Amino acid sequence: MKLRHIALAVAVMAVWGVNFVAIETGLDHFPPLLFNALRFTLAAFPAIFFAGRPQVPWRWIVLAGLILGVVKFTMLFAGMAAGMPAGLSSLVLQSQAVFTVIFAALLLRERPRPVQVAGLAVAAAGIVVVAAGMSAGFGAFLLIVGAAAAWGLSNIVTRKASPPDTLRFMVWVSAVASGPLILLSLTVDGPASDLAALRAIDGRAVLAVLYVALVSTLAGFAAWGFLLRRYGASTVAPFSMLVPFFGMASAALVLGEPIRPAGVAGGVLVVGGILLGLLRRRPVPAALPRAPIRVEA
Repeated sequence: MKLRHIALAVAVMAVWGVNFVAIETGLDHFPPLLFNALRFTLAAFPAIFFAGRPQVPWRWIVLAGLILGVVKFTMLFAGMAAGMPAGLSSLVLQSQAVFTVIFAALLLRERPRPVQVAGLAVAAAGIVVVAAGMSAGFGAFLLIVGAAAAWGLSNIVTRKASPPDTLRFMVWVSAVASGPLILLSLTVDGPASDLAALRAIDGRAVLAVLYVALVSTLAGFAAWGFLLRRYGASTVAPFSMLVPFFGMASAALVLGEPIRPAGVAGGVLVVGGILLGLLRRRPVPAALPRAPIRVEA
């Protein structure tokens, strides 16, 4: 990868790491389904009126909207609302890198290099180390793992769609997710509950919605989709292992979540796995042709 694209990937990971603090803040004010509906509705409107027609087949937009918007983020928000801390959620969610490589191998026939497989194994071990010391309920943990699997599958959908304009793609994906999420929120939570949450909105809640909708969703996934299209899922996915460091650090600074030794040990393994997965074998230089031996008469 080019240096500027590596920097872009790291910047996206920082945005998504801080995003968990914004999600925690939003969940203090809204039920999970309503918060998710607000996120994708704001990401879609009014941008959809200026984005132009989608440049990829509708099946990819619909699949991405349902898998990424409805399934992944509903499970993530529900898991955090059920007790998973922001920092720990940011870590467990990165098991999506493993799911992405598996789905890429099964569906796209992308063959990961052995060093990538080894790096993901090390990083996954780091996630297990941290998860083993968590105090949250197992059901909440499984919701985050399910969200990670959905994210991995949505990476493959984005790769197959290969949108030439990823920002426009995310606007339409957000529009597709918006409708089902609004209906789910009204059905599960009820209009009275949603209306009460909207009436109690304050400045922190507004900032949380704006961050997750505009910065994390539109800007973040636009850049992520660009990187997936250019380099492939197996190369880009390991960068997501950086999200927990930004997530856990911001959660500690803003929310006061403690950083435990297991988190530090697991984090070291995660970073080590990323660095290992980025290694490339140097090509062996071709042997120079030997000059013919001349025999003087």
